[in-house]
Amino acid sequence: MIIVTAATGKLGSAVVERLIDRVGAQEVGVAVRNPAAAAGLAERGVRVRRADYADRASLIDAFEGARRVLLVSARGNGPDTVELHRRAIDAARGAGVEHLVYTSHMASRADSLFSPMRDHHATEAALDASGLSYTSLRNGFYASTVPILLTGAMATGELRTPVDGPVSWTTHADLADAAAVALTTGLGTGATPPLTGGEALDMAAVADVASRATGKTIRHTVVSPEEFRSGLLDAGVHAFLAGMLVEMFAAAHAGEFAAVHPALAEALGRAPQTLQDELAG
Repeated sequence: MIIVTAATGKLGSAVVERLIDRVGAQEVGVAVRNPAAAAGLAERGVRVRRADYADRASLIDAFEGARRVLLVSARGNGPDTVELHRRAIDAARGAGVEHLVYTSHMASRADSLFSPMRDHHATEAALDASGLSYTSLRNGFYASTVPILLTGAMATGELRTPVDGPVSWTTHADLADAAAVALTTGLGTGATPPLTGGEALDMAAVADVASRATGKTIRHTVVSPEEFRSGLLDAGVHAFLAGMLVEMFAAAHAGEFAAVHPALAEALGRAPQTLQDELAG
């Protein structure tokens, strides 16, 4: 059996659908905090069990009988998040899981300017130390971030960001397909190469793509990190998220998300979707 955690989230739910197509619902299980939210999957024959990363016993129960498990990274960042991942890894080992697949990131590194990347690095270190067979999917940056960044620009025609750098935008759909491959036929062990789109675009290029996709002229304007953060706060964005976005642009400027690698296309057997595909919806 293949178990997917966070199976009612955007990535997890897409992976479940791919797995059902590949191996059938009877070979798929989900580990979710709220089983009622997965009632539709249960009706289709998917095994649904409650699990919380903070509750080792619930995880061991949810992982029972699993050959492979997809561990979708927890929301948030910092030591608490890494500890949740460690508990899930320990539970997988305790449940006798043969192979663990973890959703990491292309910029996973100890010295990243973007704090979630440091968490991914720490989680990969925990996987190394666990003795489990594992694959760490070093996913490209979610293209779904772009529509959020464009929210104000659609009204004003101006995309205001700090100095940035190229980003290999990657769609949830493609990353779900790659995860399904990793959970069935496999993508090797250890950390994968960067699973990225076919090109890396900075925010000036993003503005051009958005202009073509929407038919509305959008220009890119560089502002200071302080002005950018202040604008987000004025727009009602939570201070934590505003700070994270400032970090994201600093990391992009340092080139942390610039890699373009053929690994995703090779896993998919086709060209990855583009940012324009994401914006076209």
